[in-house]
Amino acid sequence: MKPINIGLMGVGTVGGGTATVLKRNAGEITRRAGREIRLIQAANRDVAKARAALGPDVQVVDDALLVVNNPDVDIVVELIGGDTIAKELVLKAIANGKHVVTANKKLLALHGTEIFARAQEKGVMVAFEAAVAGGIPIIKTLREGLAANRIEWIAGIINGTSNFILTEMRDKGASFADVLAEAQRLGYAEADPTFDIEGHDAGHKLTIMAALAFGIPMQFDQCYLEGISKLDGRDIRYAEELGYRVKLLGLTRRTDKGVELRVHPTLIPESRLIANVNGVMNAVLVKGDALGPTLYYGAGAGALPTASAVVADIVDVTRLLTSDPEHRVPHLAFQPDQLQDLPILPIADVTSSYYLRIGAVDRAGVLANITRLLAENGISIEALIQKGSVSDGTAEVVILTHRVQEKAINRAIASIEALDSVAGKVVRLRMEELND
Repeated sequence: MKPINIGLMGVGTVGGGTATVLKRNAGEITRRAGREIRLIQAANRDVAKARAALGPDVQVVDDALLVVNNPDVDIVVELIGGDTIAKELVLKAIANGKHVVTANKKLLALHGTEIFARAQEKGVMVAFEAAVAGGIPIIKTLREGLAANRIEWIAGIINGTSNFILTEMRDKGASFADVLAEAQRLGYAEADPTFDIEGHDAGHKLTIMAALAFGIPMQFDQCYLEGISKLDGRDIRYAEELGYRVKLLGLTRRTDKGVELRVHPTLIPESRLIANVNGVMNAVLVKGDALGPTLYYGAGAGALPTASAVVADIVDVTRLLTSDPEHRVPHLAFQPDQLQDLPILPIADVTSSYYLRIGAVDRAGVLANITRLLAENGISIEALIQKGSVSDGTAEVVILTHRVQEKAINRAIASIEALDSVAGKVVRLRMEELND
């Protein structure tokens, strides 16, 4: 059979890794795909740098449109990133009848519904395993491996930068600012780390997984985001004392009223497998009604781990090139006409357990007032510890609650902060059991 020709857009870390894997494992890939797969053209702003990385057998150009318009290219691999020029190029490739492989989670989270509809109309495939959790094959798992299950919830540590920061804060007792600087020095965090530490990256990935799990359109604009930049080392230490680890968690859950879609720092019992995922590693915990909970763990970023997922998609597309488009695995797991318009629940309607840290004047009756206000809002206490007085005459009270709606905890916090015996704002973190 004739070789499949690849056009690569973006020869950065992942693009270079993709070229390396295609060349190094060419024989194995051919045996698996059933035909030779060749990288014939690449687009990159720095042409000289890309030529040095790819070698003489690959034509390098500085205009990505030349790749998507090249009649000899069968599969376009988009590794540019962002959601502006990348969107235009992907839609143009689809219009030209080319299959697309992408690692672009932002593009899909914001525009995936439109992109998949266009691909369906043209009878081409858009593969995106590398868009979520790097080399962990979670997209294929959700779309194919768990097809017999009604997915109940997904919880993921899906941003390595934030997980590295939280791990270092716990292990070394260092401040957020100090660990962030270390992460930047090591190359784990960008010069502007906002995208990672404020939850946007995790939110994009979670949006994609929710669409696959529940058969709903991409709805990133409805995802609740709360990052780790305001976390205090005291809360990480107190959580440890109570038997919990703090992780930036992406959580999506199907409920009777709609779908939860939220990213935020979360207390997880230290005995859970996912609570022990450290450093820059990623993990996704999926609960299916038939299989129960399963955990998928591995490298969530990096040249070769992400390239592994990109090349796996190329092989999958190659295998399916001769199949009838109507009989291919749907892009979002469910048939295109079977997507459901389930509402995304506002965070105020979500039910969770909570960690509260309260600075209060160390005198008789203060703790009784706090617990009274919690009770008035229907909130029961699971655990409580009081730390000794500090120099200004205040003490810190740490409370773990049982599950309650967020709107109730917000009312209680407002009432507690209004007490003249309470100093400053109440620190609130959510908690999840995540039985695995």
